[in-house]
Amino acid sequence: MTDKINIARPVFFVSNSTGITVETLGRSLLYQFPDTKFESHSLRFVDTEIKAHDAVDTINKYGEKTGLHPIILCTLVTKELRDIVAKANGLYLDVFDCFITPIEQEIGYKAKLGIVESHHGIVDDDYYSERIDAVNFSLKTDDGIGAQQYSQADVILTGASRTGKTPTCLYLAMHYGLKAANYPIVDEEIDSYSIPASLQEYKDKVFGLLVTPERLQNIRTKRRPDSQYSSLPQCQYEIRQTEALFQHEDIPYFDVSSMSIEEVASSIMSMLKIRPRRFLP
Repeated sequence: MTDKINIARPVFFVSNSTGITVETLGRSLLYQFPDTKFESHSLRFVDTEIKAHDAVDTINKYGEKTGLHPIILCTLVTKELRDIVAKANGLYLDVFDCFITPIEQEIGYKAKLGIVESHHGIVDDDYYSERIDAVNFSLKTDDGIGAQQYSQADVILTGASRTGKTPTCLYLAMHYGLKAANYPIVDEEIDSYSIPASLQEYKDKVFGLLVTPERLQNIRTKRRPDSQYSSLPQCQYEIRQTEALFQHEDIPYFDVSSMSIEEVASSIMSMLKIRPRRFLP
């Protein structure tokens, strides 16, 4: 059944803590349905029965307002709270039940659900420090600054201005502890079809990002409307020349116009064979 025209289907991410786990998984699932509009709501720190009942009221009101069954993705670790939220009028999906139960059956003992969300806190000091260092590195090498630190980089993203380099670098840093720098392609490089010496030395770490000219124009117009910078001819020229530069310099690249930051980051890591700093034991 298709959703009602022009009405976004409400989606609720319900968690007893920060909601990072359920939001990341939930958004990845929703990306697989590009023809449906979704309106996402995060109900975080639902850690009492009162808050659980409030969550149910909120979910039900949105269902009545839209006339659509809300989708509810839940990572509450307390069974009593899960039982309350499960009574909401919508499609209730318990993330732990979907995954934890089969793992318990395979491993042979019950999971200690009470400590699952604590992994988002500062439990592993070394890993936390690595991620903070990576974020600081990405900020210090953003937009072409700090080139003298490129030797420490795991990856260096390049491309025309406003092609998503900075948010992708920060995502790689925050989620994987990777030191990601970025360098914007400017007119001098575009016209010469070459990257600067600061990148040539670390070319094996360089990866290019492209978007369609129309997408680039839309992004730039929000920043500088009615300017040469955001005009469609300028965007067409920069994307055409940048792609030619990538091909001439043999730099791996792809079009990220319709990709989420998560997808871009994962694809870059896969293509460059980069591994996260840490893995679960």
